[in-house]
Amino acid sequence: MIKKGIHYLIVLLFLSELIYLAYVIFVVLQPDVGGITLSDNAAIIDMDLMTKRRLYAIEFWIAFSGFAIYLAITELKHIFNKNT
Repeated sequence: MIKKGIHYLIVLLFLSELIYLAYVIFVVLQPDVGGITLSDNAAIIDMDLMTKRRLYAIEFWIAFSGFAIYLAITELKHIFNKNT
């Protein structure tokens, strides 16, 4: 019971971090020119904004990778334990 609660808490924390980072990248740090994505406007936006967006994007991918690894370990463990 406690293990399942901790598992769901970890999943909830990962998801909340991913949602927060996506919000920061696409809403808070949205450039004045263009839309959500930079496309051709990447050459004309401020370098500080570009750096902040890249750092948050790197943090997003690290969190996403950790979440994927966590899910793979926990879910594959359940799959392999059922077969034995």
